[in-house]
Amino acid sequence: MKKRLIGYAAALLAVSMLAGCGAPAADTGAAADPGSQAGTSQAGASQAGASQSGTSQVDASQTGTSQAGTSQTDASQSAGAEGASITFWHSMGGVNGEALEYLVNKFNSENTMGIRVEAQYQGEYDDAINKLKSAQIGNMGADLVQIYDIGTRFMIDSGWVVPMQELIDADGWDKTQIEPNIAAYYTVGDTLYSMPFNSSTPLLYYNKDMFDKAGITQAPGSLGEIGRIADDLVNKGGAGEPISLSIYGWFFEQFTCKQGLNYVNNRNGREAAATAVEFDQNGAGAKTLAAWKELYDKGYAPNVGRGGDAGLADFSSGKSAMTLGSTASLKQILEDVNGKFEVGTAYFPMVSESDKGGVSIGGASLWALNNEDEAKKAATWEFVKFLVSPESQAYWNAQTGYFPVTVKAHEEPVFKENLEKYPQFGTAIDQLHDSTPQSAGALLSVFPEARQVVETEIENMLNNGTSPEEAASEMAQQINKAIGEYNLLNE
Repeated sequence: MKKRLIGYAAALLAVSMLAGCGAPAADTGAAADPGSQAGTSQAGASQAGASQSGTSQVDASQTGTSQAGTSQTDASQSAGAEGASITFWHSMGGVNGEALEYLVNKFNSENTMGIRVEAQYQGEYDDAINKLKSAQIGNMGADLVQIYDIGTRFMIDSGWVVPMQELIDADGWDKTQIEPNIAAYYTVGDTLYSMPFNSSTPLLYYNKDMFDKAGITQAPGSLGEIGRIADDLVNKGGAGEPISLSIYGWFFEQFTCKQGLNYVNNRNGREAAATAVEFDQNGAGAKTLAAWKELYDKGYAPNVGRGGDAGLADFSSGKSAMTLGSTASLKQILEDVNGKFEVGTAYFPMVSESDKGGVSIGGASLWALNNEDEAKKAATWEFVKFLVSPESQAYWNAQTGYFPVTVKAHEEPVFKENLEKYPQFGTAIDQLHDSTPQSAGALLSVFPEARQVVETEIENMLNNGTSPEEAASEMAQQINKAIGEYNLLNE
């Protein structure tokens, strides 16, 4: 299986290089988070403000040497890591990269085992996973890698990883420290395969001033509601367009989750590897696309472009009354708005009011690679524990806007101060807690290709008059073909 997967990886890498398959640049926020890549620019200069306060707030008394994990691990467990050096591949640039560098340097200077972490920026998420695939064909290039959410199924199938569950069990570490609705995405069966690190969900952002002028007192909870208040937002509120809704595969997936329906079969690829999409059979795809097209046809949601950030400019400039974006976009939006109007946040909308589902996590997680080196494996686990400690996660949240993945991070002064400064982020916390593990989302081996297909067919629907049913069917055919080819190589 491993040889076949490597062959598929090589083929996929060649295709992505030739066709540009995958997400746009990390700074655009259009790759896998949805916010995660957006983080490199979405943090923006406003993060500099948070950074200035956050950095000074996170002194030795708040981060403490316990972050290095030495106090959490008994001597026999940590002894194997003494003096080890590990390589960490990541995709955090800009302000996010600076925050990560701070944490790496802190670990290197404060851990008492002489562990050294060399952090290496590998470019965008797509670049990082492709470099990993290339490295695996020859030699292992890293000990710990940051991989986007949609690479999860591929990483599990690869046979290249040490499941985090193995490291957790060996150490007796309490897995309930991780937010359950975040851990759920990276868990198959009872195994947590990777450690959540930079996680986000999508939100509805709205212009409170326009809503007040239009006499609208509550943010819409569904696409149908958006259509019903659209005329008032334009005629009374002064909006140039009701919503700047970007064409983004992650949003299509979220609308499926909100309906409480599966994107792919085999229980969303969690019971077994998916063999086909399910959104064409259960009606989720056509229902989402019909509601989307209705907003477009009425002029309420014009085509503002493709990618996670495409709708942000119209909103921040005061042209649109609403937009959809990652939680990690919040600080960038606030900076760009710069007080011109009050920014409101609300839950990601349902397709219709009867939907009962929740949202799925985006972003990336940390994967331990199997280099058959016990010292490196032990050192990798020490570093991972440091990165997800409450102190580290509170700092990470304040600097980047990502969720603190560790529950106790909410008790840290840095987190509380950041929430007071940016109360809109409370919506993201509430939405996460109101979702359920059943809304964790799909695992799919060919997710990067699937997102490209979904976005292309949404464009065809809006620009070329394809019907929602035809668009959903075309998506299914193309994605199923990719799934079939992948599975054939991995039988």
